[in-house]
Amino acid sequence: MAQQTLRGVTSLHFNQDQSCFCCAMETGVRIYNVEPLMEKGHLVLIWDDAREGKDSKDKLVLEFTFTKPVLAVRMRHDKIVIVLRNRIYVYSFPDNPRKLFEFDTRDNPKGEKTQMCSSVHSETQPCPGLSFTCPSPLHPHNLGLCDLCPSLEKQLLVFPGHKCGSLQLVDLASTKPGTSSAPFTINAHQSDVACVSLNQPGTVVASASQKGTLIRLFDTQSKEKLVELRRGTDPATLYCINFSHDSSFLCASSDKGTVHIFALKDTRLNRRSALARVGKVGPMIGQYVDSQWSLASFTVPAESACICAFGRNTSKNVNSVIAICVDGTFHKYVFTPDGNCNREAFDVYLDICDDDDF
Repeated sequence: MAQQTLRGVTSLHFNQDQSCFCCAMETGVRIYNVEPLMEKGHLVLIWDDAREGKDSKDKLVLEFTFTKPVLAVRMRHDKIVIVLRNRIYVYSFPDNPRKLFEFDTRDNPKGEKTQMCSSVHSETQPCPGLSFTCPSPLHPHNLGLCDLCPSLEKQLLVFPGHKCGSLQLVDLASTKPGTSSAPFTINAHQSDVACVSLNQPGTVVASASQKGTLIRLFDTQSKEKLVELRRGTDPATLYCINFSHDSSFLCASSDKGTVHIFALKDTRLNRRSALARVGKVGPMIGQYVDSQWSLASFTVPAESACICAFGRNTSKNVNSVIAICVDGTFHKYVFTPDGNCNREAFDVYLDICDDDDF
């Protein structure tokens, strides 16, 4: 905890293709390439207007002003999404931005902890959209819940519904700008949604509740539940959920200091409860027995919140997961379909460049 305060990291976020990540600090914003790990530069598109010490090299490209705090920003090549406590705005982007849509959302009580909201755009990436929020270090990712599909074929937006535990999905391509088209609703959980993520094609949405024990996946077209994944039995705060590039796997991080990896394409790879071999069980524990547990996992310092994403495949049967922690550390683990998981790389990304650069 003390180390987090010393290093000054307030938020972390991957871009939409998970090829780079953004680190927001009390002194500024840093953008890093994931593989190989290296700093990309300071391409700030929107930043905190109250930031002290701005110099002439800071160039304001675009500015949106709201009467209420901005909790999150999401981007794709043609749209930018602004998330407030009770409302979401969608604008055209980047030339001559105009408001396209406006959606009411369920109240977000955590929004009061947000300090700053920024978004950056990497022009070297075919799929832009490195956006992030800057809340308390204990919640690096999940304030202003919203996700935006980067696919050219599907312009799907997902955010919490008005009903507790529900998700709302809007296809921005089929909704006429300026209209109040009703979003599709998925009743995902019994308690408030705490984390949500779309796969890259926008065909599957994953979500977890504030309880943090289960991750549920739904088909975005039929709205049917596809699978239920169990992180654990004790409550936890999920920081991050991400799909692999081909949607074969899913990873999730929480305040337990563990990153879990689940198989989606071949769910037989996931572990099952030992009680599943017993046969018939009572209704109280039937749901627990039927759950699928992670095929692999690894740990990071429990007191250091982190985000996670999948790295480049090193071979057909070896995949990798990247964990970026607010204490400034970078972890890369490789795993195999049989559940073996080993650390391949470790670094301190904050030491790559000097603080005097800001």
